[in-house]
Amino acid sequence: MAQHFLLSAKARTLSLSKVMRLSDDEAFATFKAIRWAATNGDATCPNCGCVAVYEYRARRIFKCKGCFGQFSVTSGTIFASRKMSFRDLLAAIAIFANGAKGHSALQLSRDLDCQYKTAFVLAHKLREAMAAEHAGMTLSGIVEVDGAYFGGYVKAENKKEDRKDRRLKINQTGKRRVVVVMRERNGRTLPFVADAEDEAVPTILDRVARGSTIHADEAAGWDVLHTRYQTYRINHSIAYSDDGACTNQAESYFSRLRRAEVGTHHRISGQYLHAYAGEMAWREDYRRRANGSQFNMIVAATMAHPKSRVWAGYWQRAQ
Repeated sequence: MAQHFLLSAKARTLSLSKVMRLSDDEAFATFKAIRWAATNGDATCPNCGCVAVYEYRARRIFKCKGCFGQFSVTSGTIFASRKMSFRDLLAAIAIFANGAKGHSALQLSRDLDCQYKTAFVLAHKLREAMAAEHAGMTLSGIVEVDGAYFGGYVKAENKKEDRKDRRLKINQTGKRRVVVVMRERNGRTLPFVADAEDEAVPTILDRVARGSTIHADEAAGWDVLHTRYQTYRINHSIAYSDDGACTNQAESYFSRLRRAEVGTHHRISGQYLHAYAGEMAWREDYRRRANGSQFNMIVAATMAHPKSRVWAGYWQRAQ
């Protein structure tokens, strides 16, 4: 029997112990090499693009000879105005990358010996940077479409006669939302969040190219897809795959997201469900990449992503 990729040596190219043994200078050099890869780690002004800069010896900042502006290696990125050391940031990314089903903020705060608030915002910044590649993405070819509900847990009553069918909308708290996923066969995964499946149809029409083939279940909301795409439907009460129609790869994504909700985070607020959905789409797409490659991709994404409008100063606004 073939060995699963995650159990093979090829999947393990990142060592957290090596990251933790880095000095802060070495971690700083790593950030420089990744952010300014085009200039072999030599700083470039983020304001005017000038390559002629001074580097201060007393502090890890630079000054542009063209516009005279000062900047650091994280200026203008999602880590702008950071207080955590460079080594701890790399360690946080390594820990986060190794979580196949995600990594909770509480566990991350214990791993890094920082406040829960710090770990919560840091993890969401990583999710935002990872999911940025979904912006403007369109899918084509054979695309599976499906929806699943998350959040909005209703505690069961003690006595059997008092219990209600918690699947029904009337018995929900109003916090339950649906994640609709569009997934190419052996390709990319594109999720988004809506209040109901039928509300997702305009987005599907916008993000799936004409001429594509759609596979979906028999939910009535997907009937309109027949007007634009060649569409195959599967009745899951009869079979998971029937006459070539199936949504198994979309279900694989939902399995990962469900395990993250139930086993890792235990509760996902509807307000942030899109962030977790985007993270799990990224993990599903790159599940066959070594953890070292995933680590490099996440660091590169944080260095390319601008300062977050949502998470910069989050707790100051929340109080």
